[in-house]
Amino acid sequence: MMEKLGVGVIGCGNIAMTYMRNAALFAGVELKSCADISADAAALRAREYGIRAMGVDALLADPEIGLVLNLTIPAVHFDVTMSALSAGKHVFTEKPLATSAADGQRLVSEAKSRGLLLGSAPDTFLGAAGRRARRLMDAGAIGRPVTGTAFMMGRGMEHWHPNPQFYYQPGGGPVFDMGPYYLTMLVNLLGPVERVMAMATRGQEERLITAAGPFKNTTFKVGTPTNVLSLLEFRSGATVTFGASWDVFRHSNHPIELHGTEGSLRLPDPDTFGGTVSLSERGADWKDFASEGDLYGARNWPYAAPDRANYRMLGVADLARSLQTGNTPRASGNLALHVLEIMEAILRSGEGQGSVMVAGEVTQPALLTEEEATDLLALRIWR
Repeated sequence: MMEKLGVGVIGCGNIAMTYMRNAALFAGVELKSCADISADAAALRAREYGIRAMGVDALLADPEIGLVLNLTIPAVHFDVTMSALSAGKHVFTEKPLATSAADGQRLVSEAKSRGLLLGSAPDTFLGAAGRRARRLMDAGAIGRPVTGTAFMMGRGMEHWHPNPQFYYQPGGGPVFDMGPYYLTMLVNLLGPVERVMAMATRGQEERLITAAGPFKNTTFKVGTPTNVLSLLEFRSGATVTFGASWDVFRHSNHPIELHGTEGSLRLPDPDTFGGTVSLSERGADWKDFASEGDLYGARNWPYAAPDRANYRMLGVADLARSLQTGNTPRASGNLALHVLEIMEAILRSGEGQGSVMVAGEVTQPALLTEEEATDLLALRIWR
Protein backbone atom coordinates (compact mmCIF):
# COMPACT_ATOMS: atom_id res chain seq x y z
CA MET A 1 0.00 0.00 0.00
CA MET A 2 1.25 3.44 -0.89
CA GLU A 3 1.50 5.87 2.02
CA LYS A 4 -0.82 8.81 1.46
CA LEU A 5 0.54 12.33 1.19
CA GLY A 6 -1.55 14.87 3.10
CA VAL A 7 -2.48 17.75 0.77
CA GLY A 8 -3.46 21.28 1.75
CA VAL A 9 -4.92 23.52 -0.95
CA ILE A 10 -4.18 27.25 -0.99
CA GLY A 11 -6.50 29.05 -3.40
CA CYS A 12 -10.14 27.96 -3.58
CA GLY A 13 -11.30 29.40 -6.91
CA ASN A 14 -13.00 27.54 -9.75
CA ILE A 15 -9.99 25.41 -10.74
CA ALA A 16 -9.80 24.07 -7.18
CA MET A 17 -13.06 22.18 -7.68
CA THR A 18 -11.52 20.02 -10.41
CA TYR A 19 -8.40 19.21 -8.38
CA MET A 20 -10.42 18.44 -5.26
CA ARG A 21 -12.93 16.26 -7.08
CA ASN A 22 -10.20 14.28 -8.82
CA ALA A 23 -8.19 13.71 -5.64
CA ALA A 24 -10.39 10.76 -4.73
CA LEU A 25 -9.20 8.90 -7.85
CA PHE A 26 -5.62 8.58 -6.66
CA ALA A 27 -4.06 6.25 -4.11
CA GLY A 28 -1.17 8.37 -2.90
CA VAL A 29 -2.87 11.62 -1.92
CA GLU A 30 -5.43 12.68 0.66
CA LEU A 31 -7.05 16.10 0.86
CA LYS A 32 -6.77 17.44 4.39
CA SER A 33 -7.51 21.18 4.36
CA CYS A 34 -7.85 24.33 2.30
CA ALA A 35 -7.22 28.04 2.70
CA ASP A 36 -8.01 31.17 0.72
CA ILE A 37 -7.75 34.94 1.02
CA SER A 38 -11.54 34.70 1.31
CA ALA A 39 -12.54 32.75 4.40
CA ASP A 40 -15.98 32.21 2.85
CA ALA A 41 -14.47 30.60 -0.26
CA ALA A 42 -12.37 28.25 1.87
CA ALA A 43 -15.38 27.36 4.05
CA LEU A 44 -17.45 26.58 0.94
CA ARG A 45 -14.85 24.21 -0.53
CA ALA A 46 -14.30 22.60 2.87
CA ARG A 47 -18.01 21.78 3.15
CA GLU A 48 -18.14 20.47 -0.42
CA TYR A 49 -15.22 18.06 -0.01
CA GLY A 50 -15.35 17.21 3.70
CA ILE A 51 -12.05 18.82 4.66
CA ARG A 52 -10.97 21.57 7.07
CA ALA A 53 -10.95 25.28 6.26
CA MET A 54 -7.91 27.00 7.76
CA GLY A 55 -5.93 30.19 7.56
CA VAL A 56 -2.84 30.09 5.33
CA ASP A 57 -0.38 30.30 8.26
CA ALA A 58 -2.18 27.53 10.11
CA LEU A 59 -2.18 25.31 7.03
CA LEU A 60 1.55 25.84 6.51
CA ALA A 61 2.21 24.93 10.15
CA ASP A 62 0.01 21.82 10.12
CA PRO A 63 2.14 18.65 10.49
CA GLU A 64 -0.53 16.63 8.65
CA ILE A 65 0.14 18.58 5.46
CA GLY A 66 3.01 17.12 3.46
CA LEU A 67 2.29 18.97 0.23
CA VAL A 68 0.81 22.37 -0.56
CA LEU A 69 -1.24 22.56 -3.74
CA ASN A 70 -0.89 26.18 -4.85
CA LEU A 71 -3.97 27.20 -6.87
CA THR A 72 -3.68 30.95 -6.37
CA ILE A 73 -3.49 33.54 -9.16
CA PRO A 74 -0.19 33.66 -11.11
CA ALA A 75 0.87 36.97 -9.55
CA VAL A 76 1.31 35.30 -6.14
CA HIS A 77 2.53 31.85 -7.24
CA PHE A 78 6.09 32.72 -6.24
CA ASP A 79 5.22 34.09 -2.79
CA VAL A 80 2.92 31.21 -1.84
CA THR A 81 5.25 28.52 -3.16
CA MET A 82 8.28 30.05 -1.43
CA SER A 83 6.36 30.27 1.86
CA ALA A 84 5.34 26.62 1.58
CA LEU A 85 8.88 25.48 0.80
CA SER A 86 10.18 27.55 3.70
CA ALA A 87 7.68 25.75 5.92
CA GLY A 88 9.16 22.40 4.84
CA LYS A 89 6.32 21.37 2.52
CA HIS A 90 6.53 19.81 -0.90
CA VAL A 91 4.69 21.94 -3.46
CA PHE A 92 2.69 21.49 -6.64
CA THR A 93 1.60 24.78 -8.20
CA GLU A 94 -0.69 25.78 -11.02
CA LYS A 95 1.03 27.21 -14.08
CA PRO A 96 3.10 29.19 -14.58
CA LEU A 97 5.73 28.28 -12.00
CA ALA A 98 6.32 32.03 -11.50
CA THR A 99 5.92 35.18 -13.56
CA SER A 100 9.66 35.43 -14.28
CA ALA A 101 12.37 32.88 -14.93
CA ALA A 102 14.52 34.47 -12.23
CA ASP A 103 11.83 33.81 -9.62
CA GLY A 104 11.26 30.33 -11.04
CA GLN A 105 14.96 29.57 -10.61
CA ARG A 106 14.82 30.75 -7.00
CA LEU A 107 11.98 28.32 -6.31
CA VAL A 108 13.78 25.39 -7.93
CA SER A 109 16.95 26.20 -5.99
CA GLU A 110 15.04 26.55 -2.70
CA ALA A 111 13.33 23.20 -3.13
CA LYS A 112 16.63 21.50 -3.97
CA SER A 113 18.45 23.04 -1.00
CA ARG A 114 15.72 21.81 1.37
CA GLY A 115 15.43 18.33 -0.14
CA LEU A 116 11.81 18.99 -1.15
CA LEU A 117 9.93 18.12 -4.32
CA LEU A 118 8.53 20.89 -6.49
CA GLY A 119 6.03 20.24 -9.24
CA SER A 120 3.94 22.40 -11.52
CA ALA A 121 1.06 22.25 -13.93
CA PRO A 122 0.36 21.52 -16.64
CA ASP A 123 0.18 17.77 -16.14
CA THR A 124 -2.03 17.32 -19.22
CA PHE A 125 0.85 15.68 -21.11
CA LEU A 126 0.45 12.70 -18.75
CA GLY A 127 -3.09 12.09 -20.04
CA ALA A 128 -4.13 9.41 -22.51
CA ALA A 129 -3.40 11.46 -25.63
CA GLY A 130 -0.01 12.65 -24.42
CA ARG A 131 1.06 9.15 -23.41
CA ARG A 132 -0.04 7.72 -26.78
CA ALA A 133 1.87 10.40 -28.68
CA ARG A 134 4.98 9.84 -26.55
CA ARG A 135 4.88 6.07 -27.10
CA LEU A 136 4.63 6.59 -30.85
CA MET A 137 7.49 9.07 -30.84
CA ASP A 138 9.69 6.84 -28.69
CA ALA A 139 8.96 3.91 -31.03
CA GLY A 140 10.20 5.96 -33.99
CA ALA A 141 6.80 6.18 -35.67
CA ILE A 142 7.75 9.41 -37.48
CA GLY A 143 11.48 8.73 -37.58
CA ARG A 144 13.78 11.61 -36.70
CA PRO A 145 11.64 14.70 -35.94
CA VAL A 146 12.38 17.48 -38.41
CA THR A 147 9.71 20.16 -38.14
CA GLY A 148 6.22 20.91 -36.90
CA THR A 149 3.62 23.47 -35.92
CA ALA A 150 1.72 24.34 -32.75
CA PHE A 151 -1.08 26.88 -32.74
CA MET A 152 -3.12 28.31 -29.87
CA MET A 153 -5.51 30.81 -31.43
CA GLY A 154 -8.75 32.39 -30.29
CA ARG A 155 -10.64 35.58 -29.50
CA GLY A 156 -9.28 36.13 -26.03
CA MET A 157 -11.16 36.46 -22.78
CA GLU A 158 -13.33 39.56 -22.82
CA HIS A 159 -16.30 37.92 -24.51
CA TRP A 160 -16.80 35.44 -21.63
CA HIS A 161 -14.82 36.66 -18.58
CA PRO A 162 -16.51 39.42 -16.53
CA ASN A 163 -13.18 40.91 -15.38
CA PRO A 164 -10.57 40.05 -18.07
CA GLN A 165 -8.20 43.01 -17.75
CA PHE A 166 -5.44 41.11 -15.92
CA TYR A 167 -5.11 38.63 -18.80
CA TYR A 168 -3.81 41.45 -21.01
CA GLN A 169 -1.07 42.79 -18.75
CA PRO A 170 2.59 41.72 -18.33
CA GLY A 171 2.73 38.15 -17.06
CA GLY A 172 -0.44 37.39 -19.01
CA GLY A 173 -1.24 37.27 -22.70
CA PRO A 174 -1.64 34.10 -24.78
CA VAL A 175 2.00 33.04 -24.34
CA PHE A 176 2.02 33.00 -20.52
CA ASP A 177 -1.62 31.99 -20.07
CA MET A 178 -1.91 29.16 -22.62
CA GLY A 179 1.66 28.64 -23.79
CA PRO A 180 2.58 26.24 -20.95
CA TYR A 181 0.21 23.56 -22.29
CA TYR A 182 1.68 23.61 -25.79
CA LEU A 183 5.32 24.09 -24.82
CA THR A 184 5.24 21.41 -22.11
CA MET A 185 3.78 18.91 -24.58
CA LEU A 186 6.45 19.79 -27.15
CA VAL A 187 9.29 19.39 -24.62
CA ASN A 188 7.75 16.08 -23.51
CA LEU A 189 7.85 14.84 -27.12
CA LEU A 190 10.97 16.51 -28.50
CA GLY A 191 13.16 17.36 -25.52
CA PRO A 192 14.48 20.79 -24.49
CA VAL A 193 14.48 23.97 -26.57
CA GLU A 194 17.79 25.67 -27.34
CA ARG A 195 16.89 28.89 -29.18
CA VAL A 196 13.88 30.94 -30.23
CA MET A 197 13.07 33.70 -32.68
CA ALA A 198 9.78 35.58 -32.54
CA MET A 199 7.69 38.52 -33.65
CA ALA A 200 5.03 39.94 -31.35
CA THR A 201 2.23 42.44 -31.95
CA ARG A 202 -1.00 43.68 -30.40
CA GLY A 203 -4.06 43.25 -32.57
CA GLN A 204 -5.81 46.02 -30.65
CA GLU A 205 -4.52 48.64 -28.24
CA GLU A 206 -7.86 48.57 -26.42
CA ARG A 207 -10.33 45.72 -25.91
CA LEU A 208 -14.10 45.93 -25.40
CA ILE A 209 -15.61 43.76 -22.67
CA THR A 210 -18.79 42.11 -23.94
CA ALA A 211 -19.20 39.51 -21.17
CA ALA A 212 -22.01 40.03 -18.69
CA GLY A 213 -20.90 41.73 -15.50
CA PRO A 214 -20.05 45.10 -13.98
CA PHE A 215 -17.57 46.00 -16.77
CA LYS A 216 -19.74 45.08 -19.75
CA ASN A 217 -19.37 47.54 -22.68
CA THR A 218 -16.31 49.19 -21.11
CA THR A 219 -12.82 49.17 -22.63
CA PHE A 220 -9.35 48.66 -21.21
CA LYS A 221 -5.81 49.16 -22.49
CA VAL A 222 -3.71 46.18 -23.56
CA GLY A 223 -0.29 45.97 -21.90
CA THR A 224 1.24 42.84 -23.44
CA PRO A 225 1.48 41.22 -26.90
CA THR A 226 -1.66 39.38 -27.97
CA ASN A 227 -0.34 37.94 -31.22
CA VAL A 228 2.99 36.07 -31.23
CA LEU A 229 4.63 33.91 -33.89
CA SER A 230 7.82 32.13 -32.92
CA LEU A 231 10.28 29.58 -34.23
CA LEU A 232 11.57 27.07 -31.68
CA GLU A 233 14.87 25.29 -32.29
CA PHE A 234 15.15 22.14 -30.18
CA ARG A 235 18.46 20.73 -29.05
CA SER A 236 17.64 17.63 -31.09
CA GLY A 237 17.74 19.80 -34.23
CA ALA A 238 13.99 19.86 -34.86
CA THR A 239 12.35 23.23 -35.54
CA VAL A 240 8.72 24.02 -34.68
CA THR A 241 6.59 27.07 -35.39
CA PHE A 242 4.59 28.10 -32.32
CA GLY A 243 1.81 30.65 -32.71
CA ALA A 244 -0.22 32.12 -29.86
CA SER A 245 -2.90 34.69 -30.56
CA TRP A 246 -5.99 36.22 -29.03
CA ASP A 247 -6.75 38.13 -32.23
CA VAL A 248 -8.33 35.27 -34.20
CA PHE A 249 -12.06 34.68 -34.61
CA ARG A 250 -11.80 31.36 -36.42
CA HIS A 251 -9.07 29.16 -37.86
CA SER A 252 -8.36 25.64 -39.15
CA ASN A 253 -4.86 25.07 -37.76
CA HIS A 254 -4.42 21.82 -35.89
CA PRO A 255 -3.19 22.29 -32.28
CA ILE A 256 0.05 20.34 -32.80
CA GLU A 257 1.56 18.57 -35.81
CA LEU A 258 5.01 16.99 -35.89
CA HIS A 259 6.75 15.78 -39.05
CA GLY A 260 9.75 13.49 -39.30
CA THR A 261 11.78 11.42 -41.72
CA GLU A 262 9.25 8.54 -41.60
CA GLY A 263 5.88 10.20 -41.10
CA SER A 264 3.68 12.74 -39.36
CA LEU A 265 1.89 12.92 -36.01
CA ARG A 266 -1.15 15.03 -35.15
CA LEU A 267 -2.18 15.81 -31.55
CA PRO A 268 -5.37 17.20 -29.98
CA ASP A 269 -5.62 20.30 -27.79
CA PRO A 270 -2.91 19.89 -25.10
CA ASP A 271 -5.11 21.76 -22.61
CA THR A 272 -7.02 18.52 -22.13
CA PHE A 273 -5.97 15.01 -21.20
CA GLY A 274 -7.73 13.10 -23.97
CA GLY A 275 -8.61 13.46 -27.64
CA THR A 276 -7.51 11.71 -30.80
CA VAL A 277 -3.88 11.25 -31.84
CA SER A 278 -3.37 10.57 -35.56
CA LEU A 279 -0.40 9.03 -37.36
CA SER A 280 0.47 9.12 -41.07
CA GLU A 281 3.29 6.75 -41.98
CA ARG A 282 5.23 7.97 -45.02
CA GLY A 283 2.25 9.84 -46.45
CA ALA A 284 -0.38 7.14 -45.86
CA ASP A 285 -3.89 8.00 -44.70
CA TRP A 286 -4.20 9.14 -41.10
CA LYS A 287 -4.61 6.35 -38.57
CA ASP A 288 -6.58 7.59 -35.57
CA PHE A 289 -5.98 6.60 -31.95
CA ALA A 290 -8.96 7.72 -29.88
CA SER A 291 -8.45 7.98 -26.12
CA GLU A 292 -11.94 7.73 -24.61
CA GLY A 293 -11.33 4.09 -23.65
CA ASP A 294 -7.85 4.72 -22.28
CA LEU A 295 -6.82 5.59 -18.75
CA TYR A 296 -7.13 9.36 -18.09
CA GLY A 297 -8.75 9.86 -21.47
CA ALA A 298 -12.42 9.30 -20.68
CA ARG A 299 -14.65 12.36 -20.83
CA ASN A 300 -15.37 13.54 -17.30
CA TRP A 301 -15.73 17.32 -17.61
CA PRO A 302 -17.78 19.54 -17.43
CA TYR A 303 -19.38 17.47 -14.73
CA ALA A 304 -23.02 17.87 -15.79
CA ALA A 305 -22.46 17.07 -19.48
CA PRO A 306 -18.89 15.84 -19.99
CA ASP A 307 -17.38 16.41 -23.42
CA ARG A 308 -13.64 16.26 -22.61
CA ALA A 309 -11.12 14.68 -20.26
CA ASN A 310 -9.86 16.62 -17.25
CA TYR A 311 -7.73 14.72 -14.73
CA ARG A 312 -5.94 17.58 -13.00
CA MET A 313 -4.29 16.09 -9.88
CA LEU A 314 -2.51 13.44 -11.96
CA GLY A 315 0.76 15.36 -11.66
CA VAL A 316 0.33 15.59 -7.88
CA ALA A 317 -0.23 11.83 -7.69
CA ASP A 318 2.91 11.22 -9.76
CA LEU A 319 4.87 13.51 -7.43
CA ALA A 320 3.54 11.61 -4.40
CA ARG A 321 4.65 8.34 -6.00
CA SER A 322 8.11 9.87 -6.57
CA LEU A 323 8.48 10.26 -2.80
CA GLN A 324 8.21 6.48 -2.55
CA THR A 325 10.32 5.52 -5.57
CA GLY A 326 12.96 8.25 -5.55
CA ASN A 327 12.26 9.03 -9.19
CA THR A 328 11.96 12.57 -10.54
CA PRO A 329 8.36 13.83 -10.78
CA ARG A 330 7.40 14.15 -14.43
CA ALA A 331 5.61 17.50 -14.06
CA SER A 332 8.65 18.80 -12.21
CA GLY A 333 9.75 22.26 -11.20
CA ASN A 334 12.71 21.90 -13.57
CA LEU A 335 10.41 21.21 -16.51
CA ALA A 336 8.16 24.16 -15.57
CA LEU A 337 11.22 26.40 -15.24
CA HIS A 338 12.40 25.43 -18.73
CA VAL A 339 8.98 26.26 -20.15
CA LEU A 340 9.07 29.59 -18.31
CA GLU A 341 12.50 30.29 -19.81
CA ILE A 342 11.14 29.50 -23.29
CA MET A 343 8.22 31.89 -22.80
CA GLU A 344 10.48 34.69 -21.60
CA ALA A 345 12.79 34.12 -24.56
CA ILE A 346 9.84 34.30 -26.97
CA LEU A 347 8.72 37.66 -25.57
CA ARG A 348 12.26 39.03 -25.52
CA SER A 349 12.78 38.04 -29.12
CA GLY A 350 9.40 39.52 -29.99
CA GLU A 351 10.56 42.85 -28.58
CA GLY A 352 13.19 43.02 -31.30
CA GLN A 353 16.08 41.22 -29.62
CA GLY A 354 16.51 38.74 -32.48
CA SER A 355 17.56 35.18 -31.79
CA VAL A 356 17.47 34.39 -28.05
CA MET A 357 19.16 31.38 -26.46
CA VAL A 358 17.17 29.47 -23.84
CA ALA A 359 19.13 29.17 -20.61
CA GLY A 360 19.08 26.31 -18.16
CA GLU A 361 19.13 22.54 -18.40
CA VAL A 362 16.23 20.11 -18.27
CA THR A 363 15.85 16.40 -18.92
CA GLN A 364 12.98 15.18 -21.07
CA PRO A 365 10.49 13.67 -18.60
CA ALA A 366 10.28 9.90 -18.47
CA LEU A 367 7.35 8.24 -20.20
CA LEU A 368 4.49 7.43 -17.81
CA THR A 369 3.90 3.78 -18.64
CA GLU A 370 0.43 2.26 -18.59
CA GLU A 371 1.38 0.11 -15.60
CA GLU A 372 2.62 3.15 -13.71
CA ALA A 373 -0.48 5.14 -14.65
CA THR A 374 -2.69 2.34 -13.32
CA ASP A 375 -0.69 2.05 -10.10
CA LEU A 376 -1.53 5.67 -9.26
CA LEU A 377 -5.22 4.85 -8.94
CA ALA A 378 -6.99 4.44 -5.62
CA LEU A 379 -9.18 1.70 -7.09
CA ARG A 380 -8.94 -0.44 -10.18
CA ILE A 381 -11.94 1.40 -11.50
CA TRP A 382 -11.90 4.90 -12.95
CA ARG A 383 -14.18 7.35 -14.69
